[in-house]
Amino acid sequence: MVTESTTQQSEATPTLPGPLVDTDWLAAHLGSVVVLDASIAPHLPDGEAIPGARPFDLDGAFSAPGDLPHTMPGAEQFSEALRSLGIDDGDALVVYDAAGLYSAPRAWWMLRAAGLAVAVLDGGLPAWKTAGHPVQDTAPTYDGPSGNVSVELDPDAFVDADTVAMLLADPGTAVVDARSRDRFAGEAPEPRPGLRAGHMPGSRNLPFTELQRDGRFLPVEELRRVFDAEIGDRRLVTSCGSGVTASVVALAATLTGNREVAVYDGSWAEWGRPDAPEVERPVETGAEGTGA
Repeated sequence: MVTESTTQQSEATPTLPGPLVDTDWLAAHLGSVVVLDASIAPHLPDGEAIPGARPFDLDGAFSAPGDLPHTMPGAEQFSEALRSLGIDDGDALVVYDAAGLYSAPRAWWMLRAAGLAVAVLDGGLPAWKTAGHPVQDTAPTYDGPSGNVSVELDPDAFVDADTVAMLLADPGTAVVDARSRDRFAGEAPEPRPGLRAGHMPGSRNLPFTELQRDGRFLPVEELRRVFDAEIGDRRLVTSCGSGVTASVVALAATLTGNREVAVYDGSWAEWGRPDAPEVERPVETGAEGTGA
């Protein structure tokens, strides 16, 4: 049964224009969407936030327990963490980060996998401030009532290491690594101590930074040209250091149209472990896999 309050809530909740919104759109709808700050180190907001933002803690409640960082929690843990932020069924969510486009797409991918209406603020907090919109001088927080959201997770949104190992040999799939070119080649050390240097044999390198300009995504036509050249019409599996910037590539691919995309949740934090069996998790160095 639809009550008056439910009707009012529905009327007040805007329809998101797509997976990406700009600062003007968010400013016009700030009171009717739930804004989530998904910033992580080394890009933390330094005690400021978009007004009313709530903390989407990728290093805490929104990461599965275990020794791998930033992995997707199960449906119940994810639902509980969302409810603790006061999120209800039917809410429209906008997520941002303090770097511009770094960790917000990871939160977007997770929320999208949970079937929620969510968009990323293009350019994040830096773009919001540059546009002259107000900023609160306190960190994101939430101490209101619990929400009622309950989610089911899309089983195809994430893939594990065994699936990636199989798909690396599949000519219909492109496994794309979002790390920098020097990390992909094994010429720069990994930020997580102890990981092997290099990349998965057969993977391709598309640094997430090359999909944006001045902290915002490239125009869709430019993104489409990049993906057409690098990926063609193949299925896309994205990877990075821990599954965070892999989601930048996943969002960019989504912006270009109906592409089949999945994120390797463990990413290099899992594949590059020093104790990983070399036969099952081989590593290459050099720049192989960087071109079409």
